[in-house]
Amino acid sequence: MPWDSVPWFIEGSAEHSSQVARLLAYNSVGGAEGVIGPNDLRVRALAAPGQQVEVLTGACSILNRAAGAQYEAYAGRMIAIDKIPITPTGPAARSDLVIARVENPYLLGETWPQPSTPATGPYIYTRVISGVPAGTTSIRQVRPGDSAITLARIDIPPNTSSVLPGYVKDLRKVARPRTEERTYTIIGYPEYSYIDKTDGGWKNWPERATWNLDIPDWAVTATITTNLSGLRLSINNVYVGMRHVLAGQTGAYSELDDDGGTGFRRADKLLADNFAVPAAWRGTTQTLLIQTVAMDPGRLDVNGATQVVCKVLFKEAPAQDGA
Repeated sequence: MPWDSVPWFIEGSAEHSSQVARLLAYNSVGGAEGVIGPNDLRVRALAAPGQQVEVLTGACSILNRAAGAQYEAYAGRMIAIDKIPITPTGPAARSDLVIARVENPYLLGETWPQPSTPATGPYIYTRVISGVPAGTTSIRQVRPGDSAITLARIDIPPNTSSVLPGYVKDLRKVARPRTEERTYTIIGYPEYSYIDKTDGGWKNWPERATWNLDIPDWAVTATITTNLSGLRLSINNVYVGMRHVLAGQTGAYSELDDDGGTGFRRADKLLADNFAVPAAWRGTTQTLLIQTVAMDPGRLDVNGATQVVCKVLFKEAPAQDGA
């Protein structure tokens, strides 16, 4: 029969194959693998550094890479912190990978031992692959046939027995990271407003370029791009600095430098930033605004011909702050 004869899900006494169950897990994450949430399965040094690291709780999707497997994944979860021993180094430095691996002895070609209690396993483990090449970023590079995901690499100096936080390189990927984009526009300023050197230092300007952002509770980064078109320059040479400010945190410094003299002219300006979203911001409302400082005697203004388009892209990614 060409079909696996019992699809998910048939009532009664129909028996569903493990392959169809793994197909369901595969389909549920679109064939992706990695951790499910941004804080899941994070590897970190102990609070009092020693010969162990700890792996935080969480869940993951792991593709089945056994021979003949197609469109199959395992869904696993860790319900308590796992402390993993790390062997001290001798006279040479060493890099170790920390991985989550499914060891299924029942599939063709797999050589994993059967657990002593087949009903409860375990069939999934945190493992350390010791002595990988420096710079290794994935278990695929050293053991391509393993049904496993990479959590971290530990780069240990020579003659070292304690793992410090700086030795741990986070290599997790979120299986299906969420994104959300917001767009804010100002189409023609209802009033004339300008900035020049007499304003002194940084000023929240243009004044209307201020937005309250409801930050998703899963967001780890925010990419912000603002296009200001139809800015008008006059009176003298214009030289200004501009920047985003999100929740009081300043973004990258950018300049508009014009040697146009005394006549009226127009200019466009682009601001771009990548902000890390700390735990304290998630699920809260924070203010985004633009600040400007004028350093030449010319005047920069906004008016009815000025347009502002601000786009904010929130992204989910492995979090580093543990929240």
